[in-house]
Amino acid sequence: MITSELASKMRCSAISMVHKASASHIGSVLSICDIVAVLYGSVMKIEPENPNFKQRDRFILSKGHACVAVYAALAHKGFFSLDALESYGANDSWLMNHISHKVPGVEFSTGALGHGLSFGVGKALAGKQQNSDWQTFVVLSDGEMDEGSNWEALMFASHHNLKNLTAIIDYNKLQSLDTVESTLSLEPLVEKLRSFGAYVIEVDGHNHVSLNKALSYTDNNKPLVVIAHTVKGKGVSFMENKVEWHYKSPNLKEASNALKEIMKANA
Repeated sequence: MITSELASKMRCSAISMVHKASASHIGSVLSICDIVAVLYGSVMKIEPENPNFKQRDRFILSKGHACVAVYAALAHKGFFSLDALESYGANDSWLMNHISHKVPGVEFSTGALGHGLSFGVGKALAGKQQNSDWQTFVVLSDGEMDEGSNWEALMFASHHNLKNLTAIIDYNKLQSLDTVESTLSLEPLVEKLRSFGAYVIEVDGHNHVSLNKALSYTDNNKPLVVIAHTVKGKGVSFMENKVEWHYKSPNLKEASNALKEIMKANA
């Protein structure tokens, strides 16, 4: 399955899951579908039939509220049945509303923002100490970069030359209730990240060729940070760049229209 096809399938599954569960964060989910599709579709070493094999690449979704993107990717890659997605958000379901390590293929449960990168740094350090060749990838939100724990983690990663760590910032410019710029400006983000010892690459977060090139980059001796410029709600015109879709759940008509739009764009 090519990554663009995977991303389209993930978006359709995500819309259906969030609608059925009357859940939230669909805008945040749609903005990372291309990133996650490229990681699971062409970059990471994975074995769906053996999720915990030792030399797998590790993936951590620090913005745990966007879990349906990862659940959809895992199901479409064969980690578990597509039918299981129907239980998302239901009572006693292992497909919880924030990403859960109970799900095959998920390394770490995340909820409160600012924890995933620190955990990923620990994984990367362990890999380096074991002389292993697997990589650790962490997807963070832009609003999450308000958390000081991320900057401490970057300092630690730089100090230990963790070139086996890649952090991807989903820079869609919107956070829960407003723009990132109005809430707490991150700029100049590139310069800040470099000053903390990271090797930085900026890409269009919806261009699969650019994403694949950036996420596969290994010619550095520093932790890699990929700034992925994205659109919140990407793929559904009435959700794109609309802050209300951080929390809003699509009703039946909205979900139907969204699915039609995604499928038409990828016909």
